[in-house]
Order: sequence, then structure tokens, then C-alpha cells
Amino acid sequence: MIAVSFMLFGVSVAVAQSYPTKPIRLIVAWGPGGAPDIFARIVGQKLYEQISQPVIVDNRPGATGNIGAGIVASAPPDGYTIFNATLSLAISPSFYKKLPFDPVASFTPVTMLASVPLILVINPRLPAKSVPELIAFAKSKPGSLNYSTVGNGSPAHVSAELFQYMAKVKLVHVPYKSGGEMVTAILSGEAQLAFPAIAPALPHVKAGRLHAIAITARKRSPVVPDVPTFAEAGLPEIEADNWNGIMAPAGTPKSVINKLHAEIVKAARAPEVAEQFARQGAEANLSSPAEFSVVIKAEVMKWAKVVRAAGIEPQ
Repeated sequence: MIAVSFMLFGVSVAVAQSYPTKPIRLIVAWGPGGAPDIFARIVGQKLYEQISQPVIVDNRPGATGNIGAGIVASAPPDGYTIFNATLSLAISPSFYKKLPFDPVASFTPVTMLASVPLILVINPRLPAKSVPELIAFAKSKPGSLNYSTVGNGSPAHVSAELFQYMAKVKLVHVPYKSGGEMVTAILSGEAQLAFPAIAPALPHVKAGRLHAIAITARKRSPVVPDVPTFAEAGLPEIEADNWNGIMAPAGTPKSVINKLHAEIVKAARAPEVAEQFARQGAEANLSSPAEFSVVIKAEVMKWAKVVRAAGIEPQ
């Protein structure tokens, strides 16, 4: 028995020393242009510089991130298919009756990557400049305002539903396939408001093409310091961190997870990566695999309560 244990330990060490020997596929369960895609490409490029193996960002949008998550859950647990998971992974179990994966059992956490608050943006032509003014206008014209999202059960969708519930207003949901399309809908007037991550909305906010009136963080963001939190706007219940974090299929060897963790943390701590994150309104929020596991379990419980409170029926 002791001999077998030593042999397995030796194999594990050998795997860690040799990994990676080929390109790594980094699944992003959203389309190009959104925050998860941006962060994956920033970190993927830095990883390539460190490990001398390409990190191929593979966008697999659809079903509010569930298609991409399902691909990773069923992939070989060898470290060559990994996942940039987002808050949607924790929301899906309470939003969908059937999923091809379990957010806890189907994956092995590697590390939290970034904290990304959502930001409530509106079309500048809307006669509102603050959350109270938006609420008053929405109440005066029930069902006349559209809000865009990246799909049913996404953080943008659930946050908007929570906003409707807490503000006692009626809005119309218009889902799109990517963060870029969600923002474009506000710019074009197809929708009047949305809750995107800061990254895809920031250039338009700075250019005055979108008006930002609140963020879902506990404190103001240094990239949009004039935008109040929802707590400051009178709705403290609306708080969401659309975190990004790297995960691998369940059963991935611990030695590979440790290698991935070390390299990703090193990449995220690089000054140039931290600077790029900051420009996107995010900050590195790194963790151990065990700490990330605790976060996921807590988020699943938190958003189940939110979905029930907002009266959203599982699909």
C-alpha cells in the first residue's frame, strides 16, 4: 500500500512538472466583447508568455453561459480545457430546472480572478439622470421601458428583475447573445437601460453615449467615481459582484490545479495585467482553490434567495 502511494505521488509530481505540453483551451461562455471575454484574453496572453503554450480563448455563448459550462463539465479532466466562470454559474441552479452540470460537483475551482461590479446605464435621451428619476419615469409609463441583457438568468437579468421588485416598476426584458450586443441595444435605442459589467459600457459612458446612474458594488468605483452605489441611491438590496474565476473539470489532478493556480495568480499580479483590469473597472480578486469553492457555494445560496424574492419562476 505504501509503495502504491509513493508511486501515485511520483506520477502526480511528474504530471505537474510536464504540464502543460500543448495548448490550453480557455472556454468563455459568452460572446466576444463582454467582460468575461476581455479578462480571459488579458490573462490568456500573459499565461502564454509564462508557460510558452498558447492559451486559446474559445467563445461558446448560449443559454446564459450554460452551454460553455456544460462543455467544460464534460471535458477530460487533464487541465487542457478550463473555464472562465462568472456569477451566472451560481445563479443558474435556481433559475433552471434542469442543467447538464452541477456548479459545485462538476468543477474544480482554480482561483477567483476579478471582481466586476455591474453598472446601471441608460440611454441619454431618457428623461432621467438618477435612480429616483428613473423609477419615477418608469412608474409613469409602466411596461414602456426595455432593458437589455445577455440572456435569461444572467447577472444582468437577475439584477434588473431585482431592481423591478425593489423599485416596484414594470420593465420589459430583451435578451441578447453578448455583452457587446446588450450595450449596443442601449446605444441604438432598442432598449433604454441595462445592467452590464463596467468593462463593455465604460468607453460609451466616458464618451457620453450612455449615462451611468448606479453601480452594484459596496463602494464607488475609481474608474467612475461620480456614479453612486445603489445603497447611496436608496436601494441597498441591489448588490452584485459579477466575479470571474478560473475552473477546471471535476477530477483534474491536484498537481495540475496547483500549477494552474500558481501561473494564473502570477499572471494576474503582473503590473501590466492589473493595469488592464483597472481600466476595465475591475480589480484582481485572487484566491486559493478552497476559498473559491466556499465563494461558489455561498453565491448559489444567496442568489437562490434573490430569485425567490423577485418572484422569478425557474424555467
